[in-house]
Amino acid sequence: MKDEIFIDSNILIYSVSQNLSKCQTSRELLLKHVDRITVSSQVINEFINVCIKKSILDLSGTFEKSNEFMEIFRFAVITKSDIRLAMDIKKRYRFSYWDSLIIASALENNCSILYSEDMQHSQVIEDDLKIINPFEMG
Repeated sequence: MKDEIFIDSNILIYSVSQNLSKCQTSRELLLKHVDRITVSSQVINEFINVCIKKSILDLSGTFEKSNEFMEIFRFAVITKSDIRLAMDIKKRYRFSYWDSLIIASALENNCSILYSEDMQHSQVIEDDLKIINPFEMG
């Protein structure tokens, strides 16, 4: 199960965006790994918030896509354990708290890869989780 993949909200947002290059990269990534992807309740909520706030999709489109993501990918609810680990990661690695919670959720769900645009490309956390920025992969 160490080949499991965690997807940050920015990847989902780009998959529905008007940025053609990042949209294509995100969609290809999601389709390629569909059976190995986990998203958390935080990721879905961030997706909803950004899509509404930045008018990326209309309300019904945002909710439709959110439901689709929750059905297609493994869905992890943020737990007390995730929050406690996020606090520890925040202290040790100095990520923002919200990024620390993403990392914690990825670790708690046995993911070995975290795709995100917002964190340091190729950084390894706890010897278990590699952060990959799919837009820097060439």
